[in-house]
Amino acid sequence: MLIAMVAVVMAASIGLAVWAGRGSRGGGISEFLVGGRSFPAWLIYFLAVGEVYSIGTMIGFPSGIYAHGASYGIWFIGYILLAYSLGYFLAPLVWRAAKRHEAMTVPDVFGRHYRSRPLELITCVTMLIALVPWGQYQFIGLQVVLSNLGLSLSPVQCVVLAGIIAFVYIAVSGVRSPAFVSILKDVFMLIGVVLVGVAAVLAAGGTAKVSGPEVLTAAQTTMGGNDLLFAMTTIAFQSVVFYLGFGGAYVFPARSERAVKTSTVWMPMYMLIYPFLVLAAYYGVSAHPGLANPNTVFMVTARGLLPEWLLGLVAAGAALSGVLVLAATALSIGGMISRNIAPNVSPGAQRRWTVVAVAGFLVLGAVLTLVASTLMLTVLNLTYNLLAQVVPGWLAILFAKRVRTSAVAAGMVVGVVTAITLYATDATFGGVNPGLVSLGLNLLVVFGWSALAPGAERVPVARGTAATEQAIVR
Repeated sequence: MLIAMVAVVMAASIGLAVWAGRGSRGGGISEFLVGGRSFPAWLIYFLAVGEVYSIGTMIGFPSGIYAHGASYGIWFIGYILLAYSLGYFLAPLVWRAAKRHEAMTVPDVFGRHYRSRPLELITCVTMLIALVPWGQYQFIGLQVVLSNLGLSLSPVQCVVLAGIIAFVYIAVSGVRSPAFVSILKDVFMLIGVVLVGVAAVLAAGGTAKVSGPEVLTAAQTTMGGNDLLFAMTTIAFQSVVFYLGFGGAYVFPARSERAVKTSTVWMPMYMLIYPFLVLAAYYGVSAHPGLANPNTVFMVTARGLLPEWLLGLVAAGAALSGVLVLAATALSIGGMISRNIAPNVSPGAQRRWTVVAVAGFLVLGAVLTLVASTLMLTVLNLTYNLLAQVVPGWLAILFAKRVRTSAVAAGMVVGVVTAITLYATDATFGGVNPGLVSLGLNLLVVFGWSALAPGAERVPVARGTAATEQAIVR
């Protein structure tokens, strides 16, 4: 029953992906990467929450609470909530920048705004380095889900199946697949999370028996000192990176600035799933102490509480969450390789080369997962620390007049090297998120250098009017 449920849902998602691309077959690279910039607000909403609430929400969030207590839950929820507030104002500007330069990738925006091929390449390499661990993040979650259902699947088989389905999504219809499949994914994800949270409360005999002081230690429910400082700095840091790092993937396909802004209004409603995830995580602390792999706590809890047919619903939601984001990430990487790394590829061939690049990325992500799997929230932190290095460039594009191109490029390089060094050495700064340190150095280089030696004057996106946008495009 469990295997049948997962198989039926995944087959339905593939069918939905094929249906979504029925009108776009034979379309150009714009249709493939950004849906012809035609998505209405409701579809942007589902695309955005489909990518934001990934398998990391179902698997990584409870594992962080299980392994580290309340501090991980607080920063995880806090940064998303703050990001929505910032995104209401920033996301439409990101879309405006893409529209101004007819961009389909973030490196497109950077390269065309500054008329600099080297900056385009540096931005592209930065994002590629950042998105590879993000893809690995999805693979780790999928491996956890599929290998903890009692299925006779090896880790290799798990990641191969996930990679094949993600490839099919993209190959049949580009960005339209993640957009429409996210609707199906959200239904099963919501059902799955609520089922496990409610089952945990019922099994324990009430919420007090799950999260009360008699069953949890103070270390699991409170924080202070370095943990508190880490949570607060992470909330501030990752909320900015949320839209200025990841945003292009689910902002560029919108049909207008208004559609982008409208889509952000209702996104906080989705956060109602977090109380159920917290209950599942805390139930796991008392019911399944000492798990060798904290990433498994949600699925272990679900498997111990639910009958097989309901467990199938949970597994289907988790699997869809991971495959969906994996596909969207692969598409972003494929688009950058075909347009920015190899810009001389003809427009007619870009779609084919994007599909080839998608396949290459999925193979790489699968291999990394098999040889270097780790705690999911650790991988999430690395992704954010690297993606943060495009934030100063975005701020310059959106708001600054005379930032030097060389300063943006140098700041990005300094930031990436610093972020990787701090991650590799596990450096701590009294609790301050290391990503904030690397981002601070990047900002200092970009705006400090430009203050001492201003660059050529450019019209910042935030100050553009309809007339100026048309003049710039011409």
